[in-house]
Amino acid sequence: MTAVGRDSLQLRILGRRRVPQPRPTVTLAQALIKGDRGELAVELATEAGVDAVLPWRAARCVARWEDGPRGDKALARWRSTALAATKQSRRPWLPEVTEPLSTQALAARCAGCLALVLHEAATTPIAEALRALPPDPEAGLGELLLVVGPEGGIADEELELLCAAGARPVRLGPQVLRASTAATVALGAIGALTRRWNGHTE
Repeated sequence: MTAVGRDSLQLRILGRRRVPQPRPTVTLAQALIKGDRGELAVELATEAGVDAVLPWRAARCVARWEDGPRGDKALARWRSTALAATKQSRRPWLPEVTEPLSTQALAARCAGCLALVLHEAATTPIAEALRALPPDPEAGLGELLLVVGPEGGIADEELELLCAAGARPVRLGPQVLRASTAATVALGAIGALTRRWNGHTE
């Protein structure tokens, strides 16, 4: 800092560093949750390192986010939550929070990536499913799509549609987690079981 003004600061840059984006990237499709638990889900996932958040209008969502001012306000809260959590956790990358999408649009996103659906009836552990990722993230399957349903669970027809598009149902463990915390636990497992936590600066 070289000078301080009434409404300004003058700085001299002493050095630069580049922090590569973690690979594979993790996109979270988070079903809409009623009240501030949706913002909690975004906050925790951001602190855990998620790269993008897709608000998902699942069939059993209590929150609807209808088009118009109310939906715009809810989306703005998710985005401001992601920004605040990025600053708090000192992340160099701000996760994008997209416009809400339907189940059909989510199924289309499953193409070309490893899509994992957290589901209480799944028999495949997440660690086993992550073995489908190549050792070298640049070799393909560079994106991991993590799907978290609403508090009422993912409807059978939705699960069938996602699986038909290539998604795999997986379990985190014996406990059933809340929709607001499941993604954070999964991101911790993904960070430990892949190269995402082996980041470095350039």
